[in-house]
Amino acid sequence: MKTWVMILSTIAVVGLSACNKDEDIIVDDGNGTLPEISGYPIVGTNQTVFYNNSSTIQSPSAGDSFYGQNSNYIGNQPSYVDNGDGTVTDMVTGLMWQKSPDTDGDGDIDAYDKLTYAEAVAGADSFNLGGYDDWRLPTIKEQYSLILFSGVDPSGYEGSSTDGLIPFIDIDYFDFAYGDTDAGERIIDAQYASSTKYVDLTMNGDETLFGVNFADGRIKGYGMTMPFGPGDKTFFVTYVRGNTNYGINEFTINGDETISDNATGLMWMKGDDGAGLNWEEALVFAEGSEYAGYTDWRLPSIKELQSIVDYTRSPGITNSPAIDPVFNCTEITNEAGEVDYPCYWSGTTHSNWSSNNSGSFACYVSFGRAMGYMNGNWMDVHGAGAQRSDPKMGNPDDYPEGHGPQGDAIRIYNHVRLVRDIN
Repeated sequence: MKTWVMILSTIAVVGLSACNKDEDIIVDDGNGTLPEISGYPIVGTNQTVFYNNSSTIQSPSAGDSFYGQNSNYIGNQPSYVDNGDGTVTDMVTGLMWQKSPDTDGDGDIDAYDKLTYAEAVAGADSFNLGGYDDWRLPTIKEQYSLILFSGVDPSGYEGSSTDGLIPFIDIDYFDFAYGDTDAGERIIDAQYASSTKYVDLTMNGDETLFGVNFADGRIKGYGMTMPFGPGDKTFFVTYVRGNTNYGINEFTINGDETISDNATGLMWMKGDDGAGLNWEEALVFAEGSEYAGYTDWRLPSIKELQSIVDYTRSPGITNSPAIDPVFNCTEITNEAGEVDYPCYWSGTTHSNWSSNNSGSFACYVSFGRAMGYMNGNWMDVHGAGAQRSDPKMGNPDDYPEGHGPQGDAIRIYNHVRLVRDIN
């Protein structure tokens, strides 16, 4: 019989403080019952290193430059229990996960373990692990709950060995592999499927699925067919069970131009800053803000920011940003000359493997189209609701054709929506 004293202790410390709601907690009685935590508690990013515009620094104090970044506000620390039966329980969210994406069960995680979206959906119906049969393909918000920004992006790395690379998931609890280079994949090809489709199309009219890449630390919308050659795109898959309310917001419109999310325990500014800022300016703006009678506003972590994306909305389908209409978003004109909506800064640095610029990018969420330059045209390449990263400083004019394989638009001067804890 498993010992659940540690789990009960963890729940008392982490689960009860995860959001401002009362939570139903069911402790295991020896028969494998999953502890259930209601609501939508956000797992912290696990980012504890401090950065300036390019590299690591000592911890800044209030009033110092670069104070207010993610590492100053760590949130709910990740906490997992390996159940010893191929499952892992997240003690912050109340979700239970399949430990390994080794779909074919041969002991290796490689290209042969990947599934198409249709295979992933169908597979959940018959999946049985740990004695449970109520598994499901996770939503993009459930899948993103596992991402950790203690990872290091290997983009630009030209070596063949993955020794020393750090993925964006806790490998003490979850089995992980980078892309299968023996099968012609790139090291960064570690995209995990979600059940969340983009409501619009990307690229040149592609049906698109949102996925989390635990190799390079991003959410992108992926075309569901292979870009070169026949067949459907394949993904790593890990199924989830428990807390079926996870990822569902409970917004309250306050009378002071703020919005409370009772599911996460976070209060948001209803509007945004109205003008683009670079990352350091965004930190200064956040730490110096007094709004609606509160002075404890902060730049959100990337996981807090992603929590308010509404994946049922998009500029091309609902003529709106990918956020609940209780919020106001500044309109912009995007690189293709279309009416669109901004990307928003987080306080989370997107660390790169290069020692020369390990901290020069920070994470943002695109609430409008995630633009890129491909085949001589600007287009929505990754979908509203994507999470990518921008240089913290510089001149956007230096990137006339974007950056990276899909020509990701580089704006640098992104918008800001501040957050605070309700309690």
